[in-house]
Amino acid sequence: MSAASCLLSEDQFLCSICLDVFTDPVTTPCGHNFCKNCITQHWDINIPYQCPMCKEVFYRRPELRINTFISEMAAQFSSAKKKASSLSDQRCAKPGELFCKTDQMCVCLLCTVLDHKSHDVVPLKEEYEGKKAELGKTEAEIQQMIQKRRVKIQEIKRSVELSREDAEREIADSVRVFTALMQSVERGQAELIDMIEEKQKTTEKQAEGFIKELQQEISELMRRSSEVEQLSHTEDHLHLLQSFPSLSAPPHTKNWTEVRVHQMKKLCPDPELKKVQDFEVDVTLDPDTAHPALILSDDGKQVNHGHLWKNLPDNPERFSSCVSVLGKQSFSSGRFYYEVQVRGKTEWTLGVNGYWTIRLRNENEYKANAGPGVPLTLKSQPQMVGVFVDYEEGLVSFYDVDAAALIYSYSGCSFSEKFYPYFGPCFNDGCKNSAPLIICPVNQTD
Repeated sequence: MSAASCLLSEDQFLCSICLDVFTDPVTTPCGHNFCKNCITQHWDINIPYQCPMCKEVFYRRPELRINTFISEMAAQFSSAKKKASSLSDQRCAKPGELFCKTDQMCVCLLCTVLDHKSHDVVPLKEEYEGKKAELGKTEAEIQQMIQKRRVKIQEIKRSVELSREDAEREIADSVRVFTALMQSVERGQAELIDMIEEKQKTTEKQAEGFIKELQQEISELMRRSSEVEQLSHTEDHLHLLQSFPSLSAPPHTKNWTEVRVHQMKKLCPDPELKKVQDFEVDVTLDPDTAHPALILSDDGKQVNHGHLWKNLPDNPERFSSCVSVLGKQSFSSGRFYYEVQVRGKTEWTLGVNGYWTIRLRNENEYKANAGPGVPLTLKSQPQMVGVFVDYEEGLVSFYDVDAAALIYSYSGCSFSEKFYPYFGPCFNDGCKNSAPLIICPVNQTD
């Protein structure tokens, strides 16, 4: 490459920051070239990262590598420039007083006549003043760029301050809302307590009514018992006692009245119970609904709580929190009746759909569960419970089969869904409640 051709493109090898030939030139993502040290120092003091030439903003600081091609070209340019300067010094006895714009170099009058006669040559002082003006313009632009960045910094700081004020305002609003919410919760809690207490009072009043009715029934039963006692002295009753030796125990035998009433009920079963027993259905347990800790017999007639939680398919109809199981058979009309043995259990729940049920807890506490719970007072603990449903009449009744007595009835209900028999054997309570619930065939006594 000749010195003249090299000097023609000198501006291509000048860094726009230091205005000198590139030293370790690097290229930004937007395509402009700078000395590595110049652009590094520029970005160290100016944020965000922006190209000094085209003003393109980089939101992450670009990773810069030396452009080997431009570096080699700049090196060749510097070498050629030095060589041309050496030749000029050898040719000229005095420093150049002129400047060749075509070749971008200082020349003397001799050089102008010999080598630059057709070039654009101006006095050196004129070129100096022009360059000085350009540098002044560049310096002004740089100062303007610096000022813009300082303004940007102030804008960012102001934005941060506004954001802090917004955050403080949001915190204050949140505290105010949370305080109001807590006050509302406290008021709601007080109202809920009042509602629960009022509901309890209603339940107690209903219970008092039920107890009064039961006491009246007890009085009526005692009256009937006296009548039976009187009948026991008749000649026909003596004949009955002779026919059934088990009834002829001496009058002073312990619980003799109870035995006689019980035996008489077996001889003369309650007509209502006998009537509903005619609607007996065959019920079996549905293993697809059984809680994983329940143990079902192979014939689907017995269930009790075990100690192990079995790994069973996750059916949507399976009980997971209640220790319960449904019957396979469903009913959406008509009447049906079935009997369940609860002998030996300290806790159980029986009924339909898990809602219209009665339950035993703590060995002797009976309660009807639908709506507000209703405590039940029973003369004796049922060993066999009969469950009767009249779908159209909206009736669910429970019977003590051995005593041939009604335990409780839900009446006036409005049914709109399928009914499934519901069995809750409850936890085995350290084997205290390990006895199973057993679905038994109805054994009517004529």
